[in-house]
Amino acid sequence: MARRHPHRRREGGLTMRLILASLFACVVGMLSDGPAFAQYPDKALRMVVPFPPGGPTDLIARVVAVGMAADLGQQVIIDNKGGAGGNVGTEMVAKSKPDGYTLLFGTAATHGINISLYKTLPYHPVKDFELVALVGLAPMALLVPAGQPTNLPDLIAKLKAEPGKASYPSSGNGTTNHLAGELFKTRTGVDILHVPYRGTGPALQDLLAGRHALMFATLGPVMENVRAGQLVPVGLMADKRSTVMPDIPTMKEAGLADFVGGTWNIIAVPAGTPANIVRRLNTSIYKALADPTLGERLKALNVEASEALTPAETKAFVEAEIEKWRKIVTMAGAQVD
Repeated sequence: MARRHPHRRREGGLTMRLILASLFACVVGMLSDGPAFAQYPDKALRMVVPFPPGGPTDLIARVVAVGMAADLGQQVIIDNKGGAGGNVGTEMVAKSKPDGYTLLFGTAATHGINISLYKTLPYHPVKDFELVALVGLAPMALLVPAGQPTNLPDLIAKLKAEPGKASYPSSGNGTTNHLAGELFKTRTGVDILHVPYRGTGPALQDLLAGRHALMFATLGPVMENVRAGQLVPVGLMADKRSTVMPDIPTMKEAGLADFVGGTWNIIAVPAGTPANIVRRLNTSIYKALADPTLGERLKALNVEASEALTPAETKAFVEAEIEKWRKIVTMAGAQVD
């Protein structure tokens, strides 16, 4: 019987060892791509909202969290950490463990404006985060309570006739409604005092009580007040009218051109979160946003759900917004220590 050449046996053994080594490397690579690759998530997720309960960011986050939970098979618990224009909660997430279980529901303030508005910021909106997905966009409106002029020229004339006597509230220093108010002052020449609050809810309460002359806010939290006649939207800071409340004129129609602005929301996780987890969250977010029921709930909050963006596209969006708001901050001359 013919005998096999010993070199062939060694070559065959070497080939098999190489194949096994390659397979082992692939398995290790999959496992090293993130913790519990096939099991994430295996416990509840925490979504930090860097503003108090009851405001627009909180309301939108809770809608999206429900949709994500249904897809992920785990609870997505809202954790409100307000303060410093969103900086407190945002910094907390930036410094959290990058394991995919602590998420941030960021805004145009936390990730677009604050880097230009604050002299020192305890986080970087791009470098300290993996920017998972853009959720949606919502324009602001100029709102006045009962007793104030409901058209823009008359409102401006009244404010100019009483310089320094009127005030406007915001949800905190550095937020979009604060910056909109400062831009309004610059563009119209009115002298009006800014009063910051810890969130939109408390600011609205004092606006409704007549303690302030006006406020800039997204329509979601105030729609019932508008429908009840307690607040009147003078103009919408958008290029076109709202599909939810089409009777509200744009600011251009009201008499102030090139006065467009609002907020948007993103979901982010700490920098260093494994790529497979970032992709899983991105998929979950856009699956939730594609649900018609969730879409209607967001529309009721005057939020236009975003088209699906990759994490890289989300990062590019945020970087562009940082530059846009940098110009607006400079124009308004706003600064927060």
